[in-house]
Amino acid sequence: MSYPYQITSLAQYEAEYKRSVNDPAAFWAGIAGHFSWRNQWNEVLNWNFTEPKIEWFKGGKLNITENCLDRYLESHGDQPALIWEPNDPEEHHRVLTYRNLYDKVCQFAHVLRNNGVKKGDRVCIYMGMIPELPIAILACARLGAIHSVVFGGFSAQSIADRLVDANAEFIVTCDGAYRGQKDIPLKSVIDDALIACRFVKRVIVCTRTRTAVSMIKGRDVWWEDEIKKVETLGLKDFPAEEMDAEDPLFILYTSGSTGKPKGVVHTIAGYMLFTNYTFVNVFQYKPGEIHFCTADIGWITGHSYILYGPLSAGGTSLMFEGIPTWPDAGRFWDIVDKFKVNILYTAPTAIRSLMGFGEAPLKDKDLGSLRILGTVGEPINEEAWHWYDEHIGKRRCPIVDTWWQTETSGVLISNLAGITPAKPSWATLPLPGIQPVLVDEKGEEITEASAEHGGLLSGNLCLKFPWPGIIRTTYGDHERCRNAYFATYPGLYFTGDGALKDQNGFYRITGRVDDVLNVSGHRIGTAEVENAINMHAGVIESAVVGYPHDIKGQGIYAYIIHDVHHGDPEHTRKDILATVTRIIGAIAKPDKIQFVKGLPKTRSGKIMRRILRKIAEGETSNLGDTSTLLDPGVVEEIKEGKL
Repeated sequence: MSYPYQITSLAQYEAEYKRSVNDPAAFWAGIAGHFSWRNQWNEVLNWNFTEPKIEWFKGGKLNITENCLDRYLESHGDQPALIWEPNDPEEHHRVLTYRNLYDKVCQFAHVLRNNGVKKGDRVCIYMGMIPELPIAILACARLGAIHSVVFGGFSAQSIADRLVDANAEFIVTCDGAYRGQKDIPLKSVIDDALIACRFVKRVIVCTRTRTAVSMIKGRDVWWEDEIKKVETLGLKDFPAEEMDAEDPLFILYTSGSTGKPKGVVHTIAGYMLFTNYTFVNVFQYKPGEIHFCTADIGWITGHSYILYGPLSAGGTSLMFEGIPTWPDAGRFWDIVDKFKVNILYTAPTAIRSLMGFGEAPLKDKDLGSLRILGTVGEPINEEAWHWYDEHIGKRRCPIVDTWWQTETSGVLISNLAGITPAKPSWATLPLPGIQPVLVDEKGEEITEASAEHGGLLSGNLCLKFPWPGIIRTTYGDHERCRNAYFATYPGLYFTGDGALKDQNGFYRITGRVDDVLNVSGHRIGTAEVENAINMHAGVIESAVVGYPHDIKGQGIYAYIIHDVHHGDPEHTRKDILATVTRIIGAIAKPDKIQFVKGLPKTRSGKIMRRILRKIAEGETSNLGDTSTLLDPGVVEEIKEGKL
């Protein structure tokens, strides 16, 4: 098996990029021809960024699971599709071949249909990183249901918010999940969420931790019991539902600048093409290689580069239930050695964390199988890049520094491993089909004439043309999609990130320019955290900003006006952290909480976050113009109390 659209030289990249910009429809139609379709599309692309309206391969009929499973059964049904490494290294790993995975997906698709799930229904999946998670996802796609995976670290309130927004009447979960030394009680969290979601018809519960759970008659059923029913009935193959290219495949919630999470919608054909194309090209994947993406499937990285990208390419994907530091900081390297991993794709946060343990965890670990390294979720700093290169790649493995978002479905800007140039801490060049542009606050394109010292252009990063994997809408609220991504700069998709561009056309992402934080590669809205903090009794008002964090990249700094401390500010801090954990999840807990008497506000009542951000970053000498503040004295008090 080979990939006719895999780029194998710098000259070919340049030619393909030029072709993709000059005639995007022909470019993507050529790639689409390598997939399995029930019926050909009527039109390759119909779009405008005003409504916005984006349609790729409209009228084409297909099912994504036929492209991930069925078409590989005859050629390499016995090849591993998924390798699962459990949390506990003493527990045996599992290998699912393409034939195994196909059988289990068909089996669970029968379970879903037997429990009332129909084409177009939304199914919330809240599970640990076990093989049943991808099985459930693919089973939804096979019967035409829209899956909405929620990361296992989110709280009951966060789940309830997502269930209501998607009107998801069906849930697939586990009794519990393992994560390092922690046992996470998933089913009990679901039970708490369902107190406010009486519309949920069925909860299918998979056994993992054997945690005691409450099973409600008529609503809750065991995964294993439902599988036995299918086996008893002799049900095997499950014919894949015919879907339109633009039918929704999944909803994945991401934080926005308001307190309410946004349900990003991706559609079937465009998402499939783009995740496949980027997987094959960025990682220069070779058939038979083992690709280890360390992300959780609850995030977009797991959707695209553990599941759909590798499987649609007939690849072998390794998924890991645990964390990189348990039972010791050599766990990643043990896995690489054990399975002879060829491609390792992880987050800069994980790399920085592992750097702190020194070289001892690497001792006696054979990393010679590694061919490609990658980073995802946030820009990687130079120190971490060089450590990754020297100690893990042994200076012989290209590192791909990938930039993309939940809304983009796959990698937009990155070097192609060993093909296009790399530059430490720079994402470098856009992939074919991606047309980035830097603009100023007025939306005017920044050109060489406005370059900073050293020839660097600096501005807000936008895209001026759609690619197949671009967001189509935010579920149930298209106006929110327009306002969030297409209204800031008319005619452009606004990423929310700032960037630099050098004289070679390389891009370096400088971070968020909106009210969204990037903590350990996960986007968290400041408004969402503030709303949670403000739920705590005694909190009058709060303001949240990001600040540089040695491990996470960006930490959360909260300024809080509180009327009482019960005589112990530290106890109040812990109470507030518990409140945030309860409402959102531990991932959103502030790293620092500073109690203040007031917040810097303009006369119109707007909080000047720019000032708070600078103080949190330690830049207290030059805070800019504070003359417009209602009470400039507040700033001095905050500076004096900085943590």
